[in-house]
Amino acid sequence: MKMLEQLRVKIFADGADKAGMLEMHAKPYIKGLTTNPTLMRKAGISDYRAFAREILELIRNKPISFEVFSDDFLEMERQAMEIASWGRSVYVKIPVTNTKSESSCDLVRRLAARRVQLNVTALMTLPQVRDVVDALDANTPAYVSVFAGRIADTGRDPVPLMSAAVQLLSLKPKAELIWASPRELLNIFHADQIGCHVITVTNDILKKLELVGKDLTDYSLDTVKMFRSDAVAANFRL
Repeated sequence: MKMLEQLRVKIFADGADKAGMLEMHAKPYIKGLTTNPTLMRKAGISDYRAFAREILELIRNKPISFEVFSDDFLEMERQAMEIASWGRSVYVKIPVTNTKSESSCDLVRRLAARRVQLNVTALMTLPQVRDVVDALDANTPAYVSVFAGRIADTGRDPVPLMSAAVQLLSLKPKAELIWASPRELLNIFHADQIGCHVITVTNDILKKLELVGKDLTDYSLDTVKMFRSDAVAANFRL
């Protein structure tokens, strides 16, 4: 098993809790950050612009993605241009479709032509990847976020699809594939093995990184001790 420092895949922290974002930003192995409206709502954020600007005052040297939230493509475009103006490290997240299942590829093409750094998100099929890659500008950095974790939630193995997506992205060398919504720490190693460029990881999963390479006999004993300790603390009797 590779150790953390041997991995080629870049680890991005995924979250919207200010303290958690700053904690992860400070770690040298975190190469970027992402967030989305759902995470921001869970974190209790009510002023989108104020939150983003505050974070960007504190996090300047790593790429960070903020997502548009309109369902209308013209308004998405306006929001995207404002978000892009917030800083050189900013990537604008555009959903692959709107809620009417209308493709956002025309919008992606327009924004990419204006050299907006994009993170096209919520992809789950290879045709979506193919269409998005075609819409990207060859000279503008971009991310393509395929939700491998959600694919796995449907009982499908995401690895073959993600491997094929890596090959599709080779057509646009400045675009990088993101393994999004991982469900376990092992997914970091899956992503690395297939040559995926980036994986977004929540703080809960990132906290398990200290377990990488842990002796399994020791880990077994730790588990037994945990069960015993909790039984004693609960004062169980039979």
